[in-house]
Amino acid sequence: MVNVAVLVSGGGTNLQAIIDAKAAGKLPDVRLALVVASTPKAYALERAKAAGIEGCVLRKEKGEDPALYGQRLLALLKAHDIQLVVLAGFLTILPENVIHAYDHRILNIHPSLIPSFCGDGFYGLHVHEAVLKRGVKVTGATVHFVNEITDGGDIIAQKAVDVLPGDTPETLQRRVMEQAEWLLLPMAVQQVAASIQ
Repeated sequence: MVNVAVLVSGGGTNLQAIIDAKAAGKLPDVRLALVVASTPKAYALERAKAAGIEGCVLRKEKGEDPALYGQRLLALLKAHDIQLVVLAGFLTILPENVIHAYDHRILNIHPSLIPSFCGDGFYGLHVHEAVLKRGVKVTGATVHFVNEITDGGDIIAQKAVDVLPGDTPETLQRRVMEQAEWLLLPMAVQQVAASIQ
């Protein structure tokens, strides 16, 4: 069983998808050991509590040296014997010391088909706004390993989603979550966990 930490900043819908997949028996190699939020306002903490998963807040302080923040995060992960880290709507950039300590052990979900609409500034609704502005007919989601380049790590899985006439950023975001993110992320977490057993 692989101890997994999920890092969150907001509502936690991707966290909920992982929790639901675990409850349905689809994550046999995964133990959801910890949820770390970047803000105490993250509703994801309520989801963790309801599922019986330990939750905590670890925020990067304004002006804090990234390496120092990384040391605090690494100490927290080590204290919980975390072997795999999942970023699920986590809006804090991970410092290099964390990325190096968990090389090919940090997963991120991104709401587009990388390499399109990714990199610095592309997160949340910004991605879907850019997709609609460009006029593409297909978008989707990507699960990838995290490295020092924003959205630049090795791709684990992708799923395409049609862009429909009349879509707004909000309707497109919802469809990408329902048809891609919530399916891909739990599957990828299990796949990687099984590989490091």
